[in-house]
Amino acid sequence: MYKYIIKRLLFLIPTVIGVTFIIYFIMNITPGDPGRAILGSGVSQADVDAYNHAIGYDLPFLQKFINYLENMFLHGDFGISYVTKQPVFNEIWPRYITTIELAFLGMIVSTVIGIPLGIYAAVKQYSATDTVASLISFLLAAVPTFVLGLVLLFCFSLKLNLLPSYGIPDWTGYIMPTLAIAIPIAAQNFRFTKSSMLDSIRQDYVRTARAKGATERTVVWKHVLKNALLPVITQIGLNLGLLLCGAVVAEQIFSVQGIGSLIVDRITQKDEPVIIAGTILISICFTIVMLLVDIIYAFIDPRIRAKYTKKRG
Repeated sequence: MYKYIIKRLLFLIPTVIGVTFIIYFIMNITPGDPGRAILGSGVSQADVDAYNHAIGYDLPFLQKFINYLENMFLHGDFGISYVTKQPVFNEIWPRYITTIELAFLGMIVSTVIGIPLGIYAAVKQYSATDTVASLISFLLAAVPTFVLGLVLLFCFSLKLNLLPSYGIPDWTGYIMPTLAIAIPIAAQNFRFTKSSMLDSIRQDYVRTARAKGATERTVVWKHVLKNALLPVITQIGLNLGLLLCGAVVAEQIFSVQGIGSLIVDRITQKDEPVIIAGTILISICFTIVMLLVDIIYAFIDPRIRAKYTKKRG
């Protein structure tokens, strides 16, 4: 198992190189340049060229790419922002901390709401609770985040004046952005958990456990839930990885200074150092989340753990 973890961590190196190359290539073929985007249309082309030369933008593509990799791996330097002239890491790290906090809050809320309701709906299938919860989940899963965010702003900020509508001045600023990203995911978790539970309940080992006299509580929590959780954990991990990529819509609606909104803003200005560093940070975090999901898999399912355990004998 340790070899597998080390192997996955080493896999981060080619992942980072590949992501960096793709972003560099895309930014290289897109029209425009940082000099024109920053200085404006009223500046002469000579001044624009001078600015691009000063920041090294006019260097050949491969030379820029190799220089960036050398600075990143050997010196831990992600460059200087074309726009703010500040070190890139110092600029993106505080914003990414905000996104991480928002992502984990959204994951916790969606998990606490969606999974228990999904388990209960599967156990009490065709009951009134199951019917109502299923209808609500279908509705909420179809509601876009920006619509839900606007409704929350209208109700809790404009009408009731209970929560701040701009930024995160204190802990209350997390409530509406968290709900905006968590509610649709909670609906997905509910449906996914219910479907997985129903599939496990119909398996032969469940009928065998009941035939042996096991109580319904033991059947559900010891036999059904452990097997039903595997695909649910995958779903949670994917959702967390996507949220770590930046809940751009929620950040824009609630004016949250996160990594997603930063990258979107800098794309229009072709601020390559910020865009590339932010994307690299996102890819690393996403890979680590997927690694944690695989490790949790191994602890839940001994069959998976056995694949990575060295045989003795």
